[in-house]
Amino acid sequence: MANSLILEWDLDELAAAMHLEKDEVLVYFRDGRRISFILERRIRDAFPSWKLAPSEGSGFDLIDDKGGRWEARSISSGIYFCPSYMVGSGRVFEEQGFLQKLENIEGYVCSDIKKFPQVPVFVVPSDLIFDLYRKGQLGAGTRISSARFYSTIVPLLSSVVIDD
Repeated sequence: MANSLILEWDLDELAAAMHLEKDEVLVYFRDGRRISFILERRIRDAFPSWKLAPSEGSGFDLIDDKGGRWEARSISSGIYFCPSYMVGSGRVFEEQGFLQKLENIEGYVCSDIKKFPQVPVFVVPSDLIFDLYRKGQLGAGTRISSARFYSTIVPLLSSVVIDD
């Protein structure tokens, strides 16, 4: 499996089909809360024989052809790797829950929604995230900026082999 790919949409066709201006489509699809469900399906289709998780409450989003579980995450101003129940107002990071998450998934499929309609997608194994966490290279609550994602994680992906 490739470590990265680009998902593409035709902005003119989307705007026409949605009866919206292009700038409105961009705002909508560059919001992780809105595009996440669509991205999960496009990622599934980009990797033959992958499936969606059985439900939204599964704790992961995708299942690879070997039964491995993957979490889909959007990159906007930043990205976090802890479970989503630890992110948001009044929520706190819990190291044990984060480490358990890493043990239960193969990794993350990270999509740079800021670049919609051409969305770069990166397949990031859990052991790489664990190594960065152990070295103190992830920010508070495991959040890093998009710039740090590109400067820290993306260069490491060239040395990662992901089984087909």
